[in-house]
Amino acid sequence: PQVLSMNELQEITDDISKLTIVHEIVLNSDFKLQAASFSPDSLENRVKETLHKAFWDSLEEQLSASPPDYTRAIQLLQEIKEALLSLLLPRHNQLRSQIEAALDMELIRQEAEHGALDIHGLTAYVLGTMARLCAPIRDEEVQGLQSLTDPTQLLREIFRVLGLMKMDMLNFTIQTLRTHLQDHTVQYERKKFQQLLDKLPNSLDRTREWLCKAAAEVSASSSQPPPHPAVSGSAAAHSPGAASSSTTVPSLGSVLNRGYMNLLCWEPGQKEYPETLFMDQARLQEVQAQVNQLTIIAAVLLVTSGMCGSTLCGSPGIVARLKRVTKVLLEGLSCTRCEEALEDVGDQVLQEVSRTLSQLGYPAFTTDKCASLKGQIKSIADKGNAVRHVIEQRIHSFLSLFISPDGPNSQKDFPKGLDTIQEELLEVGRRFGSVIQHNRQ
Repeated sequence: PQVLSMNELQEITDDISKLTIVHEIVLNSDFKLQAASFSPDSLENRVKETLHKAFWDSLEEQLSASPPDYTRAIQLLQEIKEALLSLLLPRHNQLRSQIEAALDMELIRQEAEHGALDIHGLTAYVLGTMARLCAPIRDEEVQGLQSLTDPTQLLREIFRVLGLMKMDMLNFTIQTLRTHLQDHTVQYERKKFQQLLDKLPNSLDRTREWLCKAAAEVSASSSQPPPHPAVSGSAAAHSPGAASSSTTVPSLGSVLNRGYMNLLCWEPGQKEYPETLFMDQARLQEVQAQVNQLTIIAAVLLVTSGMCGSTLCGSPGIVARLKRVTKVLLEGLSCTRCEEALEDVGDQVLQEVSRTLSQLGYPAFTTDKCASLKGQIKSIADKGNAVRHVIEQRIHSFLSLFISPDGPNSQKDFPKGLDTIQEELLEVGRRFGSVIQHNRQ
């Protein structure tokens, strides 16, 4: 164990925080900063509300006094000025000078001392400047402030809307930086990663365990043909000595690919994620959940098709309806509740099949056939189910193409029998591939 000082710990925490933010901006196109929010019943929220109320009540008392006390109001105007200046772009030189002149704090203090401070005039200028600087989405909120006459309420609302405008500016900056970061993030992350590794040389135990397991699996399967060319990776084919010593020394590319593919079968709660993938754990677990869901949907559709025949399943719209109802019933469910959900899926599939049979003029299923269909659908919950196993293998083999350097080469690569989930599977493959390719780099 390495003993670290508080300063060293803080420095490491800051480095990880910066690394995480850059990584998130690049890989998550929807990434946005949001204002901190607390649950209405939480202690944090009660404390915040109590302190805020005390502050604004105190301001109201000061402004209502005779003569008015502008001590807190001046402090607020100083903060409002700083907030407005923070929203300016470098080219806003003229507007910067106007704000400095209109909110000259020394002049404002002198006017307050002589009882000549015009709060309404100052807030009117602030609202006009906010209207010029705000994003179109905030126009309505800024206009709504014009109708407020109580100075305390107006200052409070100005602060609230300015907070939103500052968040808008931060997110605009993030969007602007994204393209630049995409060009440089790999080098930045490598540099930061090496710096962290220098400070914490023994911090990759789980990553080492993950890669050792993958290496053992590749070595064990090297005597047999690989399940798909992508699993061994193009790096394996071109590694020095790979052909002659593959039975004893797996290539780095093949080990990495096997390790990445193993993430799709990660057992939640049993072991920690590799440290090098902590920043993408949520993304990869979401991909894993989507793969599991698509596997079950495809298995349900295949079982139903086998039981009902091509004529019935060729009826316009029935496959889409079966797919939709299965997806809805599986949405957000954990593996432990899969069997229960598939019972409901069996009921809904049977209702849809019976309705379609009636519409086409075919005889209804017998009781035994109904029970058989429901039983086969329910059995898909078992991970050892033959249909589920075959589909899972095909999906994983297809997804392995997305983490190979070349990616899927053509439509021919798409696995047979999975046309019903083609669109969703391609989207999952692209998401999985983008995360893995970035990490590989």
